[in-house]
Amino acid sequence: MNFQPIAANFFQQPTIELAQNLVGQYLVHQHPEGVMVVKIIETEAYMGAEDRAAHSFGNRRTKRTEVMFGEPGLVYTYQMHTHILMNVVSGPVGKPEAILLRAGEPVVGHELMQQFRGTNAMKNWTNGPGKLSKALDVSMSYYGHHWTEEPLFIAPGPGVTELEIGPRVGIQNTGEAVEYPYRFSEKGHPMVSKYR
Repeated sequence: MNFQPIAANFFQQPTIELAQNLVGQYLVHQHPEGVMVVKIIETEAYMGAEDRAAHSFGNRRTKRTEVMFGEPGLVYTYQMHTHILMNVVSGPVGKPEAILLRAGEPVVGHELMQQFRGTNAMKNWTNGPGKLSKALDVSMSYYGHHWTEEPLFIAPGPGVTELEIGPRVGIQNTGEAVEYPYRFSEKGHPMVSKYR
């Protein structure tokens, strides 16, 4: 299979549409030890200044959130506990929205993913945002990188037959934002991170 970066204008969609359309695309990492590819099967949208669950709520501008104010298609990586989480910056410049890549399905590079995750259980390699980054050995060094540029990029994928829409997870204490239907996943896929 020949994976090429998706066109930059793909990221010009409104955030909710982009979050939905990222499901079914490929996430590619041309790692020094080999190429790894997963099909994105779950995303979560964060709507910036008005979204209490977003890091940029109230237009909060910090060293961590600065990239969210940039052009759509930039990589927003951040660390939570011991995990790196990968996001796609979305929305127009100055409107700090982003989409969390929550889970994926391994397509290429199984042996490397198994090595980086340290388990034989493939269903647990990429079924969560921290696991996804670890399986692909993605570090904070990609902060500010663009998702159309090698060695870490999004490539056109097969899409999905049916999309499931529901509330985001792991965002307690964010008021009504807990219930926003901003999580999108491939319906019935066994590697979707979790349902509540």
